[in-house]
Amino acid sequence: MSSQEQTKPEKQEELLEYYRLAYEREREKNTDLTARLADVQAQAQDLDFKLKRIKNNPVWKATGPLRAVMHWMIRMKDRIVRLGSPRGIARKVKSKLIEKKAMRRHGKASFPTREQREAMSRVHFPKDITFSILVPLYNTPRKFLTEMMDSVRNQTYGKWELCLADGSDAEHGYVGELCRRYAGEDKRIIYKKLERNEGISGNTNECFRMATGEYIALFDHDDILHPSVLFEYMKVICEQDADYIYCDEATFKNGDIDHMITLHFKPDYAIDNLRANNYICHFSAFSRHLLEGTELFRSQFDGSQDHDMILRLTTRAKRVVHVPKLLYYWRSHKASVASDISAKLYCIESAKGAVADHLRTCGMEHFEITSTRAFETIFRIRYQLTAYPKLSILIANKDHYEDLSRCVSSILEQSTYENYEIIIVENNSTTREIREYYEEIGRHPRVRVVTYEGPFNYSRINNYGASFAEGDFLLLLNNDTQVITVNWMEEMLMYAQRRDVGAVGAKLYYEDKTIQHAGIVLGLGAHRTAGHTHYKVNIENVGYMGRLCYAQDVSAVTGACLLVRREWFDRLGGLDESFAVALNDVDFCLRLRGLGLLNVFTPFAELYHFESKSRGLDDSSERAARYDEESARFREKWKAVLEAGDPYYNPNFSLDRSDFSLRI
Repeated sequence: MSSQEQTKPEKQEELLEYYRLAYEREREKNTDLTARLADVQAQAQDLDFKLKRIKNNPVWKATGPLRAVMHWMIRMKDRIVRLGSPRGIARKVKSKLIEKKAMRRHGKASFPTREQREAMSRVHFPKDITFSILVPLYNTPRKFLTEMMDSVRNQTYGKWELCLADGSDAEHGYVGELCRRYAGEDKRIIYKKLERNEGISGNTNECFRMATGEYIALFDHDDILHPSVLFEYMKVICEQDADYIYCDEATFKNGDIDHMITLHFKPDYAIDNLRANNYICHFSAFSRHLLEGTELFRSQFDGSQDHDMILRLTTRAKRVVHVPKLLYYWRSHKASVASDISAKLYCIESAKGAVADHLRTCGMEHFEITSTRAFETIFRIRYQLTAYPKLSILIANKDHYEDLSRCVSSILEQSTYENYEIIIVENNSTTREIREYYEEIGRHPRVRVVTYEGPFNYSRINNYGASFAEGDFLLLLNNDTQVITVNWMEEMLMYAQRRDVGAVGAKLYYEDKTIQHAGIVLGLGAHRTAGHTHYKVNIENVGYMGRLCYAQDVSAVTGACLLVRREWFDRLGGLDESFAVALNDVDFCLRLRGLGLLNVFTPFAELYHFESKSRGLDDSSERAARYDEESARFREKWKAVLEAGDPYYNPNFSLDRSDFSLRI
């Protein structure tokens, strides 16, 4: 027998022992998680029982009106506290009045004058494009129909055709009469009466069969277009070679576009936003070539056929361009989705189906799509982890025993993810209690303490800590954070595991449960470098257009809790050490963006952040001077990027405030 044959059974036994031990570890882990889940469920059931007992008490029921008054007074008090002094309240009221005035600028006041229309008509575009505007009709009210067709006829760009497919019933014969009259007056209007109503998808597909234009545009039968929308779209087709275009939109009521309920100023193309929320919605126009080999609308997604179509076509498109101007007016009336999603409940399931089909097409499996508290068609998507990689959590620290011990304890005691290590990078601590804590916590199998000697430099300290990391992913974490969401690592990793994602950031709260971090916007704030959106907003707030309730693409996330693939970190050479205190995280995220990667903020990984206690500088004047210097260098380094604006933050928003206020 050869020596190789002699050792083969030994190798098999060794392999079996390895798998047995791995199985035992997994069983112990699952048993522990099951027990923890059972404890939480038992606590929830106990609280639910107590709550029901209180609510069924006659005294509780009798005091309902008194409690309502009391809660109203508390809300008013909280509002006054948030607003501040009477002068602060006056400023807030004035700001609201100014913003209301700014809103009006996006209505009829934004329509071109006669001189502007004449100037637009003289513009010669290098491309010869006809827009085929598709409008499926079904029992459209007379007023809505005439206003819709008039808004097309009033376009400042004249090369269009309006394709009308009419599925109205016999009781609404005026629809055909009006359309035929308009078609007789303008040969660019093409009308067809359908033998039967085929629904939104079928009727729109019939419109498409009538279309001859190079670009297709989708328009609802009860809405209104801005006179310049096709002109603006032609500009980006010619200047940017756009093959899919959309704009900002407003919902209006009472038949007057100046009576706006909601102004939706959108980000540029963002795939994670689009999967969670059909933010593109109106007014889509796209090259006919994108439909080759596929359908326009698919009937199985009726009610959310536009979300399905947008996901499919933007994925195919070479250049998706957002025109950041309010050019579409969505009418809110009794039967419209703009008025109430419950008017078309099937939209919710159709939207989930459309997103699921898109994800499967992109090669993703075993995901879960659920509605969020923001809106039924704004989704939380849970992705399956494709692997179980090791995460190296890097925590810089100087003294601050209480902060560090709270942070580390919350990780060890509350996290459900098991494959991680904690590397504490000690930097110039002086207290005895932190030395004793290092000695104690360093004995934990998951924790290592390494020492960095030298002045405080957040970037250099984390780069140093990364040199000791064994993980495939690095998680930068401030020592003044505390875990809230037990599966916070899984929630971040489900995005970081994707090859198209760079950094992933979490939702961070101050101790008073107001928001500290929910994504970073370039140019925001007094220094015009970068700032946090929804800053100091209450935890219950859903955010602008529901943005605090779904994972989304952002330009940058805070280094206070940032997960990144080790491969990307090493490729960039880590954090830029010339940014010792500030903006190193934003700079890092922008360099990731330069690699063609996305940065993602997820609101489903939540932690407390007690703010910047890992910094080594104690002198505020020195800190301010350094921040000014680093801000100036950041603005110089990223000058072109800052001038271009943040693609995920609409230029119609103010850079002076973090609450998505309109630019005044």
